Amino acid sequence: MNSMRKWILTGVAVMLLLMLFVPSVLAAAGTEKEGPAGGAAKQVPVFIIPVDQEIERGLQSFLERGFEEAANYGAGLIVLEIDTPGGLVNTAEQIGTLVRESDIPTAAYIKGDAASAGSYIALNADTIIMKPGSMIGAASLVDRYGNSVDDAKIISYWKSKMVGAAELNGRDPDIAAGMMDKSLVLNKPQLGVTKEQGEIIAMTGEEALKAGYAEHLADTPEEAVAWLGYSTDDVYRIKQSGAEKLSHFLTNPVVMTVLLFVGIAGILIELLVPGFGVPGIVGIIAFVLYFFGNYVAGFAGAETWLLFILGLVLLILELFVPSFGILGLLGSVSLVAGVVRAAFSYTHAFFSLGIACAAATVVVVIVAVAFKERGIWNRFILQENLTKEQGFVPTAEKLNLVGAFGISLTPLRPAGTAEVAGERVDVVTEGGFIDTGVNITVVKVEGGRVVVKKVWE
Repeated sequence: MNSMRKWILTGVAVMLLLMLFVPSVLAAAGTEKEGPAGGAAKQVPVFIIPVDQEIERGLQSFLERGFEEAANYGAGLIVLEIDTPGGLVNTAEQIGTLVRESDIPTAAYIKGDAASAGSYIALNADTIIMKPGSMIGAASLVDRYGNSVDDAKIISYWKSKMVGAAELNGRDPDIAAGMMDKSLVLNKPQLGVTKEQGEIIAMTGEEALKAGYAEHLADTPEEAVAWLGYSTDDVYRIKQSGAEKLSHFLTNPVVMTVLLFVGIAGILIELLVPGFGVPGIVGIIAFVLYFFGNYVAGFAGAETWLLFILGLVLLILELFVPSFGILGLLGSVSLVAGVVRAAFSYTHAFFSLGIACAAATVVVVIVAVAFKERGIWNRFILQENLTKEQGFVPTAEKLNLVGAFGISLTPLRPAGTAEVAGERVDVVTEGGFIDTGVNITVVKVEGGRVVVKKVWE
């Protein structure tokens, strides 16, 4: 009986312990989130970085900042939220390298279009998740005017980049090649991909899922994060700063050309037609915005500011210091070097600079003609007129005295006074001395100068 009583008491104690601890364990287990494999959700910071603009150097600078902030914060996952029409291939390569070599796991969530260079960036991520109705592909090469690029070397190079990015995560390389090579013919019904010559591949989320170019479909990036097995309690979204947004606008090729035009025209008008003040201020502001936009975008360094300031100073000195054009030439070279080095592309910089200079020249000529009386060239031209109103009385030229006779009233050494044709006149000899009371005759008259000589009896 005593033994049975011990077992009963022991059983009751165990049941009481289970009643106390099991509910708390179950409650704790119920707060964990499951990932794609059904495991517990990882409680680490997740950073979402938008890729929702044309791919250019400013976007690269923004992404580099985002990846750096994620690393400093100890992020466990970086999600690229992609919706882009594409952009510069060389910039896409740099961004692809940034994504591929990241120590933090990366995922591409395509919420709109991952077109052209955008598809290359997505393929470099560890995982691709797409929103229903989104698109990936259409990566054929075009120039700045939207015309297809037919250069075989460039096409081959870009194809190798796309194929290499696809093979990183075991995706079919032929589909990646078909996204940009129009000449390629594909027939892969098992993957749902068929391509005729002259076409390029662009897949919806559902098609990409079947072809192995997406791992999952999700309506939101947070849903994608949860599917990947990460907690959504600690999600951070990187946003562009005001300076970065302004830089994106200022580095637009059209805006850059306008800024160069305003800057060149404003400064030249202020230098050649001084006195306004406004053109010079507007011109300097335009140049500051040009360099600021490129500096924030990562194109320009401090040396571009120095080249611009040095060039401006040399041009101003040329107007006041005779240097036979040397200072002006050096100033022009310095300005051009600063503008070109600040741009993301030397070719584009020279193109924009040429258009801006031509337009500025026309405007400066019009302004110079309209305000010619205020031009700096007037400083080098004698503008004063000696008028009667100012107290100046011109001396009449007495040509009628030529050949007339008279007599010296004072010694002529060689200048003096004589009476000629009954008129008292200031005269000068041809170089000799004539005493008082000597007969003279007028040889010539030059303005107010009457030249005489002695009359030999």
